[in-house]
Amino acid sequence: MSVGRNPALRIQETRAAAQALLRKTAANMRSALNPLLTWRPGLKDLAEVFLVASALPLYYLVRGQAQERVPEAIARGVDIANFEKSLGIFWEVQLQSWILPYDWLVSALNAFYLYGHLPIIGALAIWMYFWHRPQYLLMRNAFLISGAIGLVVFLNFPTAPPRLLPGYLGFGFVDTILQEYNTSRPDTPSFFVNEYAAMPSLHVGWNLLVGISLWLATRNIIVRAFAVLMPLAMFVVIVLTANHYIVDAFAGFGVMLLGLAVAVAGKRLVMRVFSPSSKAARNKGWRSWLYWLCGVPEPAPKQQGAARQPA
Repeated sequence: MSVGRNPALRIQETRAAAQALLRKTAANMRSALNPLLTWRPGLKDLAEVFLVASALPLYYLVRGQAQERVPEAIARGVDIANFEKSLGIFWEVQLQSWILPYDWLVSALNAFYLYGHLPIIGALAIWMYFWHRPQYLLMRNAFLISGAIGLVVFLNFPTAPPRLLPGYLGFGFVDTILQEYNTSRPDTPSFFVNEYAAMPSLHVGWNLLVGISLWLATRNIIVRAFAVLMPLAMFVVIVLTANHYIVDAFAGFGVMLLGLAVAVAGKRLVMRVFSPSSKAARNKGWRSWLYWLCGVPEPAPKQQGAARQPA
């Protein structure tokens, strides 16, 4: 006849197992948070904040000044609609009509258009800055370059989005965001808003850029699925809310890819001319700032023991 184990012993074993699990969890948390816990702000961190914090408001400020040429913008919007008709892809009015009877769906699409862009990009940029710096630097430069290209287009070729095509033209688009919020851009100062910047759609282009950066940064299947779905969802949303034409999305893809190509080319050129493994790269000076500007990660410091091998 077997004798049951001592209850006190079982309690001790359970407590020991729980403590071991807690220690392992704490160690894993410290390891995961190590880039943040060991971070010591420097001049380049300050420069990074200044660069991003000044570039984005400047982009929207310049973009917001380009909306006086309304007749030209409307005419260009009509031309795009006619161009899509010639290709047999002018589906925007029909697609929007399918979702208009469902107020909850319209509200969800409006919310994603307004808050599924820069807020998500900002949060992911902070994550990549600490945990995936090379991908962050590439994304940052492609973001700035494609934004500059987009500004040139917005300033020289203003384009009315579908929702701003006059009713007498007979297209039948509904401005869903205006209907819900009584303004086209809630929580945005009017001097930052350009109603006639439909082409290209950087909502789609920049969401795709973040998706590419996330895909390169991790092999986690959930994160990679999010990286794929985020730009696709934005593509659907911009069409259903009548904020962009279908071809605007492809133009946004193109502008973003051009910005990404320039960023990659600049990085490779700097790495070829000024090798990051050179002694000059490890010194503090203008080359170090050139690496930062062009998205080249800081060379890893050599360990003291690795520099001198025993004779």
